[in-house]
Amino acid sequence: MIPQINTESSSCRKDALSYIEKMYRVRGESQPGGYGTGDSLRCIFLCEFHPTAGPKITCQVPENYISKESFDAVSVYIIPKAQLQRSTITITLFESKILGFPIRIDDKKYARNAFYFNLCFVCDASARSVQYEPVVKKFADYLMTMELESHFLSNQKQTPNEKIRLPKMLQQVLNDLNNHKMCTLTAGTTTTHLKVVRISKDPEPVQDHEVPIFIEDENVFRREQWDLTTYQILPYIDGVNHVARIAAEADVENNLVKSCVQNLVYYGVVTMIPIFQYSNVYAVTPKLRNLAENKDLQDRCIRYVSKSVRQPATLKDIFKMYSCMTYGTTIRDLCIRFNPHPLRINERKLVQFGILEGLIRRIHKYPVYLSDTSHNNAGGLSQHRHFTGQQSLDEICCAQGLSSQQLEEQLEKDPNVAIIWK
Repeated sequence: MIPQINTESSSCRKDALSYIEKMYRVRGESQPGGYGTGDSLRCIFLCEFHPTAGPKITCQVPENYISKESFDAVSVYIIPKAQLQRSTITITLFESKILGFPIRIDDKKYARNAFYFNLCFVCDASARSVQYEPVVKKFADYLMTMELESHFLSNQKQTPNEKIRLPKMLQQVLNDLNNHKMCTLTAGTTTTHLKVVRISKDPEPVQDHEVPIFIEDENVFRREQWDLTTYQILPYIDGVNHVARIAAEADVENNLVKSCVQNLVYYGVVTMIPIFQYSNVYAVTPKLRNLAENKDLQDRCIRYVSKSVRQPATLKDIFKMYSCMTYGTTIRDLCIRFNPHPLRINERKLVQFGILEGLIRRIHKYPVYLSDTSHNNAGGLSQHRHFTGQQSLDEICCAQGLSSQQLEEQLEKDPNVAIIWK
């Protein structure tokens, strides 16, 4: 089998704020691209280049997880040429993925004037390993420091107690990273902290017409941890303002706002929802049945959508309103039918909770210009270029500076425009 080599080292984003990590631990959630039980380490081994025997494994926990035959097949990649030293190297071999960070220490005291070693983590071939890249690098640098200070790796005249130090260290790291996602190593005056940081996929690009909304109370996290631009736009993130309006009201350049909001999405502070309008149409999803079965979800829903804490809405009324969300029925229609005010239901919060929990989804309108003939009206030509079926009414309204009612009135008067609902 031909090994698959990846020598590109992923850039690791800064740690998420402590409150975000706590939030995910409490929820028991796993973000996309995060770590899960399938991403556990199976083995850690240290290999070096022996001056006469060549590349070999000198310590491995558990023992013989990587056989000599398997190691020999890829040893040329694990102890590579000088050009790949201090690069993160990933090798997929059969059912295992080997992640290493080869290091060369140049010194005349060594045979061949250099000491080559590589600390390697092993996980399943199908597992995501990017979260271990900064850890394996930091651990390898720690071992290099110990080698420079006391010949910890290369000393051939170790006492029995000294010989078991490295296996015990590797076993500690293996156990602690798998069980706690962190490990502290201390040797003499040298201490290092290893931590597996959750690495998420980059969120989708933020659009002008989308509305950022806090997933948790915005007062929970420490605002001083964010950059000045993010701090400037935070007061305008209220679950109502879309990105373009936030940029205008905060007097911040639009692309900067998008970048800041995308960063907040990445760290799980906010998520994006559609603009709320009474002309919006929503449809329920199969997840609505969870509201009838999950007591915790019911309690959170009642707290979120009720106008008053002292007089909360009833689950029966909430469920009725959700159940009647379907194609062709606007929020205005539902409000006329149910009159949510005496039911103590906040219809905006009702929609927000449904979107956030996946109980409902927005049905968007996409205008399509059908005629091949051009209008003489320059304004018509300007608008018709948006009517491709690829842009929703929300996008067009935001780009044109029109209200939904204004645009829909124009569309109704144009016989060459059809509306797709999806």
